[in-house]
This record gives sequence, structure tokens and C-alpha cells, in this order.
Amino acid sequence: MNEAKRNAVLSLLHREVVPALGCTEPIAVALTAAKAAEELGVTPEKLDVAVSANLLKNGMGVMVPGTGEMGLGVAAAAGALGGKSALGLECLRDLTEETAAAARDMLAKEAVILHLADNNELLYCLVTAFAGNENAAAELAGSHDNITRVWKNGRLTFEKPHASQAAGDDTPWPLTLAAIYEFAITAPLEDISFIMEAARMNRRVAEEGLRRQYGLGVGKMMDTQIRNHMLADDLPTFATKLTAAAADARMAGVMLPVMSNSGSGNQGITCTMPVVACAIRMQSDDEKLTRALIISHLTSIHIKHHLGRLSAHCGAMVAATASACGIALLLCGGLKDMERTVRNMVGNVSGMICDGAKSSCALKVATAVTAGIQAVLLALGGTVVPGNEGIVDDDIEACIANLGRLGSTGMKEADKVILDIMLHKA
Repeated sequence: MNEAKRNAVLSLLHREVVPALGCTEPIAVALTAAKAAEELGVTPEKLDVAVSANLLKNGMGVMVPGTGEMGLGVAAAAGALGGKSALGLECLRDLTEETAAAARDMLAKEAVILHLADNNELLYCLVTAFAGNENAAAELAGSHDNITRVWKNGRLTFEKPHASQAAGDDTPWPLTLAAIYEFAITAPLEDISFIMEAARMNRRVAEEGLRRQYGLGVGKMMDTQIRNHMLADDLPTFATKLTAAAADARMAGVMLPVMSNSGSGNQGITCTMPVVACAIRMQSDDEKLTRALIISHLTSIHIKHHLGRLSAHCGAMVAATASACGIALLLCGGLKDMERTVRNMVGNVSGMICDGAKSSCALKVATAVTAGIQAVLLALGGTVVPGNEGIVDDDIEACIANLGRLGSTGMKEADKVILDIMLHKA
């Protein structure tokens, strides 16, 4: 791999693997509101929040860190009253209880108006903040931390392209599964060792999820059943337990950041924790874990590139596929084992839907991780779903593209139905 391509892959990693506090859809709204309030210059009295349908779907049922409440309304209020846009996806890091109480009070007074945006963007938020005769607005589009425009009293004060139009995005996509494998095993260790921060950060959240009851407590329940000898303390159970526990805590609004992947905290957790769990049990050294995590995070970015940021396809399936590829390296597998692993996952759980961010995401994470470990163990034994079955293809890049087409195009109507069901519940 030449230096230019290696640098492109490194840049992609640094852009897509970043810390995030809380579910990234509510945090995107909080970030936008923080920017609008900063432009306003005084404490907002009222907020108008317009969001895309997919952002609304993914933010309706998840707790917002530091607030004790769920939903996009409280996220906007917390961001406007106590957020710091300079912190990006950690914009609520310094939220105080007093500010959180003020945000809840703002919501109770119906001073936050939430509605769908009048456009076809998949990931979009526009927050307008009002105080007296003054107003300011901020727009976010394309990615969870991409503020594209800011206004003060109707005058445009800042503008940059959407994430999809940003400089460099018209260059050829640098990833294939083969390129990911080559990069991961040949990159100088000092260039990629930053990924170990994902292991440290996400393991801390997993351990917190095992200590206390968060959400459904999927990981904690598994830990209890291991102690009760109802579940075996084997590698698949250990990996699933740790990953689900981290998702439990994150979905419940724990005030700890996670290392995200492609704009998703749960995806970052699921890219990381199964690989970490396998490294613990295999007693792998830090270099081998580093390279396995690079494979996992890059594979997730690659597959997600074909699916798009938000869709009706569950990102846990993507991330569990990726982490299984990382596990293949830890278990002394190579590129062919990674390819077989991806094909086995596409042939198994490719239809898992996303019906918003919520506590039961931990269940989907657990299901996907279990399937991922099954997929890689089959792959290492030479078993693979044939390319003539279903949407699987012998050509691994065609197989990944087929999955992307299913999620981005085939599930468009499913996405509408899911949102309609969620919005019309009593």
C-alpha cells in the first residue's frame, strides 16, 4: 500500500472513530442547539427544532446523558442551556444538575417546539433559538457533528458544505476488505496505536454496565446467569456479555463517553468489545489487539459506507460483522477467513431492522455479536455460505454492495413504516 493511500485510510479512521457522550442522534440535536445558543449570545427563551425523520426515529426512545429524560426535546434544551459546541459529540460533558433542571423546566413550559424538517435529508437538524426580539439558528447535515450553516437575526454568519459535499469526498473510496487487511497488518504500530483508546474507553463503559442496572440489563443478566451456572463462561458468552453491558449503560444515558464508529456509539462499542474480549481470553499482546481493532473499525466503516449514515438496517449487524473479522486475526486467520466471515453474516442476519435507539438495542447487539462469533468460527473451519444463495456473492465486494443496496434502497419503505408505527403509538 503506497503512502498516499495509507494516509487516506488513516484520515478516514481519525474522522470516523471519535469519542461520543450519549446516543449520537440526540447529541447531534444538542450540538446544533448549543451552536444556535452561542450565536444568540444570551440564554434562549424558546427553541424551534426541525429534524429529519431518521434522526427523529433514532432519538425518540433513548436517555440523554445528565438529564434523566429521553427524547430530542430535552436534548435540544440541554444543549442550548449547557452545551459547548467546541466539544463536538461530547457537547454535554460539562452539563450540571442545575442546567439539566432548567432544561427539563424549559420542556415542561412547552418552550421547545419539535417537528419534522421540510426536506429529504437523512440526517438533518435545524435549531432556531429565540430571546426577546433576537434569534439565531444553526443547521447540521450529513453527519452527526457537521454544522453547515449559522444565522443571527436572519443574516448568514457561517457556512460550509454538507459532509457529503466536503472537500475530498469526491476522491475514490480507499477501502476494500483486501486493502483493510493489508493496512492493518503492515501499518507502523505508532500510526495506529491510538485505537487502543477505544478499547480502554469502551471497556470502562462495559464494566459500568455490569456494576449497576441500566436499561434492560442484558449484560448484567448474562453475568448473573454465568455465576448461577446457567450460562457457560466461554468466549462467545464473555464477548456478548461485555458488549451488551456497554450498550445497556449507553442507552440509559450513562455520563461516560464511548468511542464511536461512523457516527454511532453502539457501533463503536460493537466494533470494539468482542475483539477486546477475545484478546483477553487468548492473552493476545497489545500489538495484535491493535491490529485486530483496526480491522474491525475499518471493516465497519467500509460496510457502513455502502449503507449510509441512517437507514432501516441495524448497525449492530454491521459492527458485529466487523468485530468478527477482527477476531479472525486474533485467532490466526487471514483475509480469506475475513471474507468467509462477512459472507456468513450476510447470509444470516442481514435483515435486522433499526427501529430507533432505545434500551432494547442491547438485545440486538447481543444477538449480532453471538452471530458474529458463530460466523467467524465457521469461517475458520472453512465453512462459508455459497455465493449462489440469497444476497450473498462469491465476490466479497459485491456481497458487501448487495448488503448496502438492501439497507439503503430495499428498506426505504420499511423505514417509513417503522417511523409511522412509532409516531402513531397511543
